[in-house]
Amino acid sequence: MSADAPIRRAIAALRAGRAVAIDGEVPIAVLAVETATAELLEILDPKRQANLLISGARGAALALANLREAADPAEPVLIERASWLDPAAALAIVDPARDFERGPMGPLRPIPLTFPAEAPAALQLARAAGLLPALWVVDPASAATRITPADINALEPGVEFVSRAKLPLDGLPDTQIVAFRASDDGQDHVALVIGAFAGKPPLVRLHSECLTGDVFGSLKCDCGPQLKEALRIIGEAGGGILLYLRQEGRGIGLANKLRAYALQDRGFDTVDANRRLGFADDERDYAHAAAMLKALGVEEVRLLTNNPAKLTGLEGAGVRVVERVAHHMPANPHNADYLAAKHKKSGHLA
Repeated sequence: MSADAPIRRAIAALRAGRAVAIDGEVPIAVLAVETATAELLEILDPKRQANLLISGARGAALALANLREAADPAEPVLIERASWLDPAAALAIVDPARDFERGPMGPLRPIPLTFPAEAPAALQLARAAGLLPALWVVDPASAATRITPADINALEPGVEFVSRAKLPLDGLPDTQIVAFRASDDGQDHVALVIGAFAGKPPLVRLHSECLTGDVFGSLKCDCGPQLKEALRIIGEAGGGILLYLRQEGRGIGLANKLRAYALQDRGFDTVDANRRLGFADDERDYAHAAAMLKALGVEEVRLLTNNPAKLTGLEGAGVRVVERVAHHMPANPHNADYLAAKHKKSGHLA
């Protein structure tokens, strides 16, 4: 059995609305607010004593930071379950996209956190599952799936080869598509191996999946044009590799990206929207990308990017970047602010 199998089971359980126990110094079990049904919560918590665990950033957004138990936005916040706090009300509270639609709710009363090691691990697990970092805390005996904080903190994000095939693409040299499966969350990532690079460090593009931009042609981002232009540049160079990574919304998942879009419609920029959701401004890492390149026999690359985090991410995972090749798309009226925020707040290069 894979060493990462417990984490994969835990992620699957949270996504399916089931409880996961975290067996640390103070054992707890958690249910994701986003996926848990009212019926299951009633079964697991008939006395309505399940408290609500949220990120410190979300606690600050809910104006709880002036209370002692929620004063540090870097620390998780535990909210006592009030009589009115049912699953529908909890989801309305923890989903920032609803902040401007719901009426006043509360009061919310933060209480002391008695499981300081388990709480961050639980929120990290929710983020890895692509869910809002908001959890009901229930009786550990109620969970069939069990992990430890060490399981989460020590996770090595490797990949395993799944399959490969020829993929003819318009205007490009002979191309193969290679599928890999992540050992931690079970997501599938693919590599397009284009043409030949004759033993030299290949031109490589790390492209994060973007359904709205790559498929539907959204003008809110530059992802679709970046993808097409990267393929053209690699083709003109005679060959290279494009990694298509399951990192929708800079790693927060499709549903949360759409929540961030709703916040952007209210005036938040892309970075502040992610933070209001309880995520970092960019949740991606590039260990999976590095593992895919190594599996393809590539240890050195010429990287097509304007994002310095991709350079440091690959280098930190053991793939040497011998050259950065600039990759910048012109702005349009719908994404100019988005591109400016990435440059100003995320350090993207020109």
